[in-house]
Amino acid sequence: MSFLYQFFGFLLRELCLLVDNYGVALILLTLIARIVMLPMSIKQQKSSAKMQRLQSKVRKIQQQYAGDQKKIQEETQALYAQEGTNPMNMGCLPLLLQLPIIYGLLGAIYHPLQYVLNISSQDVNALTEALKNIVEISSKNSRLVEMQIIEHIGELTGVVSPDVINKISSFDFSFLGLSLGQVPSIKQPSVLWLIPILSFVSQLATSLFMYVRQKESNPEMAKNPSMGCMTFGMPLFSLYFTFQFPIGIGVYWIASSVIAFVQTVVLNSVFSPKKATTKLLIEETIERRSKEENLKKVAEIKNKQD
Repeated sequence: MSFLYQFFGFLLRELCLLVDNYGVALILLTLIARIVMLPMSIKQQKSSAKMQRLQSKVRKIQQQYAGDQKKIQEETQALYAQEGTNPMNMGCLPLLLQLPIIYGLLGAIYHPLQYVLNISSQDVNALTEALKNIVEISSKNSRLVEMQIIEHIGELTGVVSPDVINKISSFDFSFLGLSLGQVPSIKQPSVLWLIPILSFVSQLATSLFMYVRQKESNPEMAKNPSMGCMTFGMPLFSLYFTFQFPIGIGVYWIASSVIAFVQTVVLNSVFSPKKATTKLLIEETIERRSKEENLKKVAEIKNKQD
């Protein structure tokens, strides 16, 4: 994953130089990632509207072949193929695209000396060995060695060149007074708990909004138990997730949820299911009439030739 670490380390470094704040740089990087994925989100919104339009046809299939689940599945799949849509492709891809971002951020946050400040591995190893004389490094905190070097850099002078020491000392890896390399502990309440809590609340707001919209547009789908699991499952996963990693990842997760919520509200307003469905019906009507006109013209030409 080093190529991802280097790429996101480079982006964070350039954004830090621009705004002079590591936490703000993380938020800006999140915003950039969301903008990149915006066309996919718009496409997903349109696909959702198309699926809602097909629900009446799906219900007719279920009524016609009641009791024959195999036939219902076959006819439903045939309907989706005919309409050129696939409900399985609607929700997972945006989440999968976030994984490289999370992995890249993890590497950049765990190893800021190497990937953000471009300090050589030899110097990092020398500082790590010297750090062992100051603090105990165990398997639990081994991932945070570079963050510990930053916190104890004043005690490590003479280990590497003064230029490297000054480079580390002058770079601020905190946000709102919190070191972004710290990991909140479930067993030990602290101010770091604020990050997982905000992550949970921001994710819950998005999930509840989507659930309400789904209930309004498709009441039958909203009754599906899986909808309830997704509504509360993702926020709970977010809460657990942000307790396992440095708060820098939590800051990314919160920013991502807040931006996603705003994006969802705007897209549902601009590309509302009712408007999108009406537009689709108009486009399909125009296309059908165009085909009918072409068939008539072909028939007239044949009649003249006969």
